[in-house]
Amino acid sequence: MRITGGALAGRIIRCPDGIIRPAMDRMRESVFAILGDLSGASWLDMFSGSGTVAIEAVSRGATDVQLCEKDRIKADTILENVAVTEKELGIKIGCHFMAAELFLKRCKDQFDYIFFDPPFPYKFRMDLLRTTDRRGLLRDGGTALIHFPEEDGLPDRIGGLVLTDSRRYGRSIVNFYQKKPSETA
Repeated sequence: MRITGGALAGRIIRCPDGIIRPAMDRMRESVFAILGDLSGASWLDMFSGSGTVAIEAVSRGATDVQLCEKDRIKADTILENVAVTEKELGIKIGCHFMAAELFLKRCKDQFDYIFFDPPFPYKFRMDLLRTTDRRGLLRDGGTALIHFPEEDGLPDRIGGLVLTDSRRYGRSIVNFYQKKPSETA
């Protein structure tokens, strides 16, 4: 895998052992092009795998970046990939090794972007987005992105998260949900 744009464009990222379904270069490049400039943005990469999406976000200007991966087998590779990035760009990436569901329940931070890339057999995508909305993990105007197989549809609205874009990449889809400001009476 390689970083597709920004300060680290072309850098090769090491893939960890174990089961991994890395976000395709083409899909990542397209998603980041849609998002545009990430200068100063905060980013959370859920189901991180190798850390590539978090590193791509840093490469494209995000400065407050965290990742979460449950599979401890991948930890050494993620930490190695992150260490090289931190050394090159001087930006720390927070690494959390626990189940995504647990992390979302414990997290006290807010983000401009949250990228979810769960394994395709994962059946709790709606729960991830509901928890994100209920816990206020996205700033107003922030975007949650979720990558899923085409046969698993998701609604246009999940609480305060509203579908603003949807892109197809082969047999998979990335939905973009924007956090709408809370309405006050």
